Amino acid sequence: MSTVTVSAFIEAQDVDVWRLLTDLPARADWLSAVGAVDVLSPGDLGPGTAWRETRVRPDGVAEAEEFLVVEAVAPARLVLISSGAGADYRITWTLRTVERRRRGCTEVTVEHEAVPTRPYGRVLALILGGLAARAVEGALRRDLADLALAVGPTRSAEAA
Repeated sequence: MSTVTVSAFIEAQDVDVWRLLTDLPARADWLSAVGAVDVLSPGDLGPGTAWRETRVRPDGVAEAEEFLVVEAVAPARLVLISSGAGADYRITWTLRTVERRRRGCTEVTVEHEAVPTRPYGRVLALILGGLAARAVEGALRRDLADLALAVGPTRSAEAA
């Protein structure tokens, strides 16, 4: 199993960050690597909610990935699972209100766990583990930067 964890401080309230993070149809608007989002289950976001998003990798190849919500505790924790080629993934978003520069902001931590499910997945993890971890870390940092930009102080103030 490999785990990558990335954190960032976002100058916005946790409820504003949560609102944008869990607005599935809007994901393609603020995530720079996402070209399209198809919500696969009706209703409010919660355990059992599923969607497919098409991400464009740095090499330009578009790749569809399906996500399933297994836990959603607003505005603090969102846990997703996704199956890939040779591995299952668990992505945990944790939002925590903190005071920074005498202002309230949100510390957002994303933990991405990969568990090989097939023998070739274990072999690839051994051979390409470090490279894959750096690619995942870069993607998570980009997603956090996109989230911070989209929900920044001006958008949070407009929403209030």
